[in-house]
Amino acid sequence: MTPEAKVKKQVVERLKTLGAYYFSPVTGGYGKSGVPDIIGCYKGRFFGIECKAGKNKPTRLQEKNLTAIKANGGISIVINEHNLDDVLTYVGDSQFVLDFESCIALNQGERLWPSKKM
Repeated sequence: MTPEAKVKKQVVERLKTLGAYYFSPVTGGYGKSGVPDIIGCYKGRFFGIECKAGKNKPTRLQEKNLTAIKANGGISIVINEHNLDDVLTYVGDSQFVLDFESCIALNQGERLWPSKKM
């Protein structure tokens, strides 16, 4: 199992504890490129989670998709092995909204407090 696959597995475990609806889109062939690794909905809030291992960062296309999700009122986060519990924080508490720069900072291990959606 790759390091990124291990992160995805642990994210899925956390989503299951929440009882969230989620799936991993298959983007090969007819799918849309740059879609987050995990897409779902929890308590009426759409979310997209990009999983990375180590210091890997989203591609520009992944950034574009995460930004579009956030711009449309969804939750978009980048998760790695250092911030796995942020899935419970930001998906589990749907009052939080992160901008893309905050997602990258969290992926780099910084602790940020996102603004609450008004």
